[in-house]
Amino acid sequence: MKKHAQALMEMKGRTPIAMLTAYTCPVARAVERASIPVILVGDTVGMVEMGFESTRDVTIDHMTYHVGAVRRGAPETHIIGDLPYLTDKDPDTALWNARRLIAAGADSVKLEGAKTEVIRHLVDNGIAVVGHTGLTPQTAKSFTKVGRTEQEARQVLEDAIAIQEAGAFMIVLEHIPYDLGATLTDTLGIPTIGIGAGPDCDGQVLVINDALGLGDYWPPFSKQYAHVSRTILQVAEDFAGEVASREFPNNIIAFPGSGKA
Repeated sequence: MKKHAQALMEMKGRTPIAMLTAYTCPVARAVERASIPVILVGDTVGMVEMGFESTRDVTIDHMTYHVGAVRRGAPETHIIGDLPYLTDKDPDTALWNARRLIAAGADSVKLEGAKTEVIRHLVDNGIAVVGHTGLTPQTAKSFTKVGRTEQEARQVLEDAIAIQEAGAFMIVLEHIPYDLGATLTDTLGIPTIGIGAGPDCDGQVLVINDALGLGDYWPPFSKQYAHVSRTILQVAEDFAGEVASREFPNNIIAFPGSGKA
């Protein structure tokens, strides 16, 4: 059964929240079968799937396409759709684009930074909002850890409180010191979802490509549960070899009723 925003809020301090990204229907189907309660369709799709150098190249059309695909694969899972770069530049623009994500199948939207006027406008118009602070890739000049100095840590804390007060029901904390993640989790009344923010957050999110070991580089705060890129390489090499030797398709095993000659 799909968990709505209120149900997710009530998990704070009670049940750790597992969240994965997904961008395609088959992956979303597998994530739902694993009983992961939340799928994030993140603008990271631009870098891990589309070959862009930055998430800033992702458009709202890209996001609605992937949200729709994920919804078809995971009809019962809470889906968060990312608002890409500049699609939340002012309250009215954000509302227009948020409604597009909701129409495509998202249950809530996520935006980066303490854009309190935008968040309030979305919430006032019935859009459930997930905040995001710490490292914010859409505007970051580097991907170094944020909050290591006292001034930076204070700013992250103030931003997180402002995001909560504006009406967000959950917040992603990215690439910050573990002790700051713990402080934010204790301070805030909404669930914190960490990605490189330590074990004391209310939940954790991983980019599915990082978890699968799909690609050539993974952030230091991620974990590879498999190395799918190696498997794809091996399959491609095996297939090419069998085609060259004419072994394929003669080695396909035909089962009764399969229709294969």
